[in-house]
Amino acid sequence: MKSVCILVQNYYEIDIRVRRKAEALVAAGYTVDVLALASFYSKSKSYTLNGVNVYTLSLGKKRGSLGRYAFEYLAFFLWSFVKLSVRMGERRYSVIDVNNLPDFLVFAGAYAKLRGAKIVFDMHEITPEFYISKFGIKENSRLVRLLKWVEKASFNFADHVITINEPINKLLESRGLSVSKTTVVINAVDESMFASAASAPAASDATIAQEKFIMMYHGTLTHMYGLDIAIEAFGKVHKEMPGADLWILGNGPEKASLECLSKKLGLDGKVKFIGNVLPQEVPQWLKRCDVGVLATRRDIFLEFSFSNKLSEYIIMGKPVISSRLRTIRHYFDDEALAFFEPDNPSDLAKQMVRMFSNPGLRARLAERAKQEYSPINWKVMKQRYLKLMAAIIGTEARAAARSHPPVADVVSRPADVVNSR
Repeated sequence: MKSVCILVQNYYEIDIRVRRKAEALVAAGYTVDVLALASFYSKSKSYTLNGVNVYTLSLGKKRGSLGRYAFEYLAFFLWSFVKLSVRMGERRYSVIDVNNLPDFLVFAGAYAKLRGAKIVFDMHEITPEFYISKFGIKENSRLVRLLKWVEKASFNFADHVITINEPINKLLESRGLSVSKTTVVINAVDESMFASAASAPAASDATIAQEKFIMMYHGTLTHMYGLDIAIEAFGKVHKEMPGADLWILGNGPEKASLECLSKKLGLDGKVKFIGNVLPQEVPQWLKRCDVGVLATRRDIFLEFSFSNKLSEYIIMGKPVISSRLRTIRHYFDDEALAFFEPDNPSDLAKQMVRMFSNPGLRARLAERAKQEYSPINWKVMKQRYLKLMAAIIGTEARAAARSHPPVADVVSRPADVVNSR
């Protein structure tokens, strides 16, 4: 049985992309270990979840400053390097799947690579753009040049690189990433989580009148997601939309300021802050809305984002009003999503009225979005990932067989040496 080790400096239980990959590998017959951060979800430093063996470091994710990021990155790197090197002697992993950030975490697999493991580098983020966006660093600064150098060294060290969408893939190719060693595995949502909810009737709520028109956002309440833009847009046109509400699910650092903005614009009772919702409850909440609103801001990093929330609305058959960002436009056209110019409340307000006034348009957009999403859904991405892992392990096996061919096979089948390990 082939073994895979996954490295991720995050809480495994809530890192949905890593969990999907790990559980897909287990279902395909692999033994899977994960090195991750310890979280409050589990009291044990090592545990098994859905067949995946998880080993953790108690470090936390305080961050905030560049110095704190550097400390946490270095501490996790050193622990991962030692832990992985020790476990390599016990498990003899075939593949090490490393997930950034940080990029240099890929070098924690150096000893494992010397012992024959293949290194797959899953680039969840584009590091230079992430730090430019988060800390306002200038694009031509020494730090950004250093980050690009580390990024290039990291993907050159890997045997294969996974990127999360085509625009990011193209960007990294422009920075030296070889086309021959990359595969795009989009961060799509597992449709099985939403299948039963999509076919079931929506939960009843006596407080919601039949004529209500519900626009919805669900996720973290942070500046980047532009919820202040959405509230400001709704404030401009709510009188043209009788019975319309904007529901905001989730929590975050912007909640208090968003509540103040709603009151200031006279939207008390029309903008509703639902609070945190359990992941398993999200499908039923989405079923109750008429339109999803994704007002993500535009910057050098967010241009390349592809929100899980978008996938979830599409799977649930809901039309979406979305910022016109590069990656979203790459996969969806104007017949699938109601686009507006990012950071423009007036343009968003027009789309809100347009969607409110035209049920037929909402139905057409939702249907077209499903069609355009089908080639990149999780079923497709899961098979792409599993085929990639099988091919990498197969290449390793064939190389080993060529180096040390069994005598009987050389005599009887010189042109077809195989390794049955």
